[in-house]
Amino acid sequence: MKITENQTVNPQFYFQPFTTIPEMKWLIFWTFLILYLFCLIGNVSIAFTIYTVRSLHTPMYFFLANLAFLEIGHSCTVAPLTLANLASMRKIFISLSGCGTQLFFFTLLGGSDCILLAVMAYDRCMAICRPLNYPLIMTWRMCISLVVGTWVMSGFLSFQLCLLILTLTFCGNKISIRNFFCDFPALMKVACMNTHAQQLGLFITSTIYLTIPFTLICMSYAFITMTILRIPSALGRQRAFSTCSSHIMVVLMQYSCSSLIYIFPVSCFSALQAQVIAVFFTFVTPVLNPLIYSLRSKELKEAMKRSLRRIMLPQKK
Repeated sequence: MKITENQTVNPQFYFQPFTTIPEMKWLIFWTFLILYLFCLIGNVSIAFTIYTVRSLHTPMYFFLANLAFLEIGHSCTVAPLTLANLASMRKIFISLSGCGTQLFFFTLLGGSDCILLAVMAYDRCMAICRPLNYPLIMTWRMCISLVVGTWVMSGFLSFQLCLLILTLTFCGNKISIRNFFCDFPALMKVACMNTHAQQLGLFITSTIYLTIPFTLICMSYAFITMTILRIPSALGRQRAFSTCSSHIMVVLMQYSCSSLIYIFPVSCFSALQAQVIAVFFTFVTPVLNPLIYSLRSKELKEAMKRSLRRIMLPQKK
């Protein structure tokens, strides 16, 4: 596309505030700060407990510790800049390269989150459907390979999304983004060019990102359901299902938000609706995930209580 005089090569972006009312602005700031701190405390507690408690050194909890680490990183790519913008009396500008860096890590960690949920579903499938062969299938070498593969696949797809940013052109030096972080749909809305090709690229990449892992999750749970239905006792079926219920809840939250943001066209949602979905995806979900797992897993909950007691009440000599 031919670049006109109004188009700029090195634009500076700033984020529009949620509200111009000072009282509401500070209310949003403290709400986000509390959610961010709860996310850090909850996920660090889970990762620390799994690392220190020997009985939790199993593939299921190994993947859960990695999920907690991803949630921490995912929040840290967005929350600090968002809080700084809310607390600052002046506009904070970010360059196109800065936007690309934030978007890369945001999609890298968020995509790894989605793919890791598929790995966790496969782990549960092997544990329930093939319990006798489970230790031979899910070895530590296998677990580490799956986690490394998750990062490699997510990194490749994140790089593709960042390349799409370089194809966008913007008009003016100071550009307002109707969002609280650099996200591809928000950047496409302020680009001064036809973005149909970029939207198609985003749709294809996001579909690969989300559809393949979600299909694997559905296949894993199809085998799990068939196995559970063969269990003769109701108590046995309930116990088998309870090991998967927390994972199912997290999958539904993660994939519903991701699909709304990245698969549906940009024009489907208003700026306010997109912000609400993004807030839930970036601030609320990382808090709910550790809460769901800690409340639904009795073993993890008891281990966290013991770890907390050891820290707060050290044993006397």
